[in-house]
Amino acid sequence: MSATTQDAAVATDSQPAPPKSRGSVDDLGVFDDAKTYYTADERHSHNRAGPRTRTYSQNSLTKQFERLGLREPYRRGSHDESTIPHSRRFLIQVEPTLQSLQSQEDTDGNMQITIEDNGPKVLSLRTAASNGHNRFDIRGTYMLSNLLQELSLAKEYGRKQIILDEARLNENPVNRLSRMIRDHFWAGLTRRIDASSIEIAARDPKDWTDDPRPRIYVPRGAPEQYEYYMKLAQERPEIRLDVQLLPEKITPELVRDMNDKPGLLAVDMEKVVDPKTGETQLRGRPFVVPGGRFNELYGWDSYMESLGLLINDKVELAKSMVLNFCFCIKHYGKILNATRSYYLSRSQPPFLTDMALRVYEKIKHEPGALDFLRTAMFAAIKEYHSVWMAEPRLDKVTGLSRYRPEGLGVPPETEAGHFVHILEPYVEKHGLTFDEFVRAYNHGEIKEPELDNYFMHDRAVRESGHDTTYRFEGVCADLATIDLNSLLFKYESDISRTIRNIFNDKLVVPAEYCVGDAKADQVGSSAYWDRRAKRRKLAIDKYLWNEKDGIYYDYNTATRQQCTYESCTTFWALWAGVSNPRQASSMVTKSLPKFEAFGGLLSGTKESRGEIGLERPNRQWDYPYGWAPQQMLAWTGLYRYGFTEEAERLAYKWLFMITKAFVDFNGVVVEKYDVTRPIDPHRVDAEYGNQGLDFKGVAKEGFGWVNASYIYGLQIINAHMRRALGTLTPYETFVKALEENHNRALAELL
Repeated sequence: MSATTQDAAVATDSQPAPPKSRGSVDDLGVFDDAKTYYTADERHSHNRAGPRTRTYSQNSLTKQFERLGLREPYRRGSHDESTIPHSRRFLIQVEPTLQSLQSQEDTDGNMQITIEDNGPKVLSLRTAASNGHNRFDIRGTYMLSNLLQELSLAKEYGRKQIILDEARLNENPVNRLSRMIRDHFWAGLTRRIDASSIEIAARDPKDWTDDPRPRIYVPRGAPEQYEYYMKLAQERPEIRLDVQLLPEKITPELVRDMNDKPGLLAVDMEKVVDPKTGETQLRGRPFVVPGGRFNELYGWDSYMESLGLLINDKVELAKSMVLNFCFCIKHYGKILNATRSYYLSRSQPPFLTDMALRVYEKIKHEPGALDFLRTAMFAAIKEYHSVWMAEPRLDKVTGLSRYRPEGLGVPPETEAGHFVHILEPYVEKHGLTFDEFVRAYNHGEIKEPELDNYFMHDRAVRESGHDTTYRFEGVCADLATIDLNSLLFKYESDISRTIRNIFNDKLVVPAEYCVGDAKADQVGSSAYWDRRAKRRKLAIDKYLWNEKDGIYYDYNTATRQQCTYESCTTFWALWAGVSNPRQASSMVTKSLPKFEAFGGLLSGTKESRGEIGLERPNRQWDYPYGWAPQQMLAWTGLYRYGFTEEAERLAYKWLFMITKAFVDFNGVVVEKYDVTRPIDPHRVDAEYGNQGLDFKGVAKEGFGWVNASYIYGLQIINAHMRRALGTLTPYETFVKALEENHNRALAELL
């Protein structure tokens, strides 16, 4: 993901209306989503504050006690309320309690309560069952930070007073984070591109021009969308929406010249009927963005997010993202790095076939499911041939593919000053101002082959999704990487299996998806794709596999040598099914120990990264950082080859690290983690910092693929592990306890 400075966020999906009263406050769910919880008036009514407690009327039980010579049960008036702990509720005045909590516990003033705050870590709340007469102490960072989050949400929904269930404060952290992801984070990251959002979504925070304004580019093949946005621009002149129609052919020169007018790219829309007017109108298909500051559709982030969405039964959202990708391939020729004009030449790691097949498995009994899968396969076939098996990405000598996008000049979407240290010597050489040199160089008026080479590799790094790493610096466009070629092997295998098993070994590809010499309506068979998969596996074994080291390396197609940077993308070969059992076993024995750390898998080894310092700063895709995609693909691959224990162990370590940070740091969920840090792994100083840290009171979005990795990882670990995770038991302690229980059981048998 290359975007780094976009700030505006548009949450366009409305939440369902809160349910009407279900009769009793006890019928309302303790763990309802925040909107339901804080907008249900009956829940927060003072006279229905808590569960009914036993009373002794003058006419019944009291007289029986007197006849039997017994005393009425003693009513506790102590500090602690005597109600059943799991049903304890608090009567809270929101604003005064929030102010008191912050002034006492948020000692560093960042609107979060963490283990780094040095307050007393205890706050007394009035109990609802006593109508506020009695008090109960809330203790510890976790409960107090949860209280801060709940009060922040209550205030947001306009509540002055609430009846708060204690269970929301001491909730099992695994359950709480899973619930937050399901009920809040996905909604906070969901976007649509249409009239409801265009004013903000089409405005680019990176618009470096003198007249920044909302702008959208519509492809020629979508005339209804062009008409829709033109009509919108006329009806709402105050937003100054600039609607541009893209030409048929998109060239590097066109993309370069569009940088003077950067804008959003249109994605798919669906036809819906307005219930009020009965008219058919267009509405943007929803998609999930990586983090709260983004408003455009991203490439491989979307695949990773779909793994969590499908588990959370948000199938329609995952399906919608597949259809958006099909739209991009049909009209822009590729799944883009992201849907902004300056990304038109750049793709991302390809995951479409697996994504589409996972969605299909969920909807295969629904009407239109086969058409959905057929469209996705057509799009994947077009992308495969036109992007990855064509110049300049294909290396004809090896038959392997590279990240090697086209493009001219300086990538414009980076932060101001990002390339200054690279360009300054050339600026001085030509005696121009910085801006004069950039414009002259971009338009070919100044020729600098070394600079051309530098930016070719820089664009390739951004296309790889791994921006940035010393693994790719200065060489990326020449590398046939194990990650990309594993993904393409998966494309070939998926397409073959789908044609054979679902389409009766016949798939007729229509003209709009044909590329090169392919003829319209030509019948495709599984054998064609089987041959391609076998050829790629042979090439991967020949050029990328290293038997001695038990690892897949990248292959430099310029020097014709393996690059020995150790990357955990080697495990993508297991995910894709490239490896044979012997290779898989060798990787687990020789390579896995090099990458395993406290919090899961390292992106690369410390030895491969090399020494860092002022002149050679750290890169975010290098040691000591770990990323959700690397974890999920490795778990899945290890499981595929029967290495269940290793998959569970790695998943537990990653989940533990996320859960511990979530508990200790006010519910934080971030883009990436330092997997070597047991205390504060979310603190990442490399390059772009860490997305997901900047929130006040309560986190609303987390981060897309980390959200997914948490939900997905819980499917990997076993029930014992999930229980241990909820008690924040480190992996080593968990294993030791299992061993002790095992030894005790053996001793009892003897």
